[in-house]
Amino acid sequence: MSVKNVEMVVAPRQPHFVGDGFRVHNFIPGAYRLDMERMSPFIMLDYNSKFYFPPTDQPRGVGVHPHRGFETVTIAYKGSVAHHDSSGGGGIISEGDVQWMTAASGVLHKEYHEENFSKAGGDFQMVQLWVNLPAKDKMSTPKYQAIKHQAIQTVQLPDNAGKVEVIAGNYAGVEGAASTFTPVNLFNARLNRGGVATFNFPAAYNTALLLIEGSIVINDDETVDTDHLALFSNEGEEFSIRATEDALVLILSGEPIQEPIAAHGPFVMNTQQEIVQAIQDFNAGKFGFLEE
Repeated sequence: MSVKNVEMVVAPRQPHFVGDGFRVHNFIPGAYRLDMERMSPFIMLDYNSKFYFPPTDQPRGVGVHPHRGFETVTIAYKGSVAHHDSSGGGGIISEGDVQWMTAASGVLHKEYHEENFSKAGGDFQMVQLWVNLPAKDKMSTPKYQAIKHQAIQTVQLPDNAGKVEVIAGNYAGVEGAASTFTPVNLFNARLNRGGVATFNFPAAYNTALLLIEGSIVINDDETVDTDHLALFSNEGEEFSIRATEDALVLILSGEPIQEPIAAHGPFVMNTQQEIVQAIQDFNAGKFGFLEE
């Protein structure tokens, strides 16, 4: 089995606010070389690194906005979010939970800090991924997967190294809780200091990791610090992670969708004509209704 080496390590960019509730570092598609085609099927990654929000009676967040042509995946590490969409999906995403929303043919969506979290204040830390859909599924019926932390299958690593939570895909024969349209692997590796975990993905899969907490060394060679992203080359299959202190690592790997990408704001389709149609459909009210 040949080694999958690190192509580059990317530092977090200057943060910006999405709405007034999400202070994010954008890695995909904004960082150097991390464009939608290079990272397919992952077409957006916003990381709200750990940030303290003071108490408020008015929950912060993002108001009603549309999506079409892809899936949004929100992973909660600290804090909690209330979500609603026009297809009837919604609920509260708390620490350790994952929200997997398939916008597909189109939904209206809003997300805010959950009311009790807002009133108490506290540390807030989340990742939001956009996962592209193949052309044949872009206009399918929207759906929603609310994945509670306790429903995520876990692989205990030998020698008290830690554990791997399998959100999607397969690790060591354990299947992830989320259903996907194309092959996607999404794991949280929670490693104890000195613990080692090994991962294996096809060479052609676009693969990266984001260090949420701690520090690690990849392949006994490349050091990665907190809040940094490591991109792997599309050669080799296997790599190892060793935690130099207790660490939490988000690992993502997926088969690229070899189709044209046309993106405009919250719409990701295959052609500019489809983007124009999405805007027309949104303006015509075809994405349903969602109260502000």
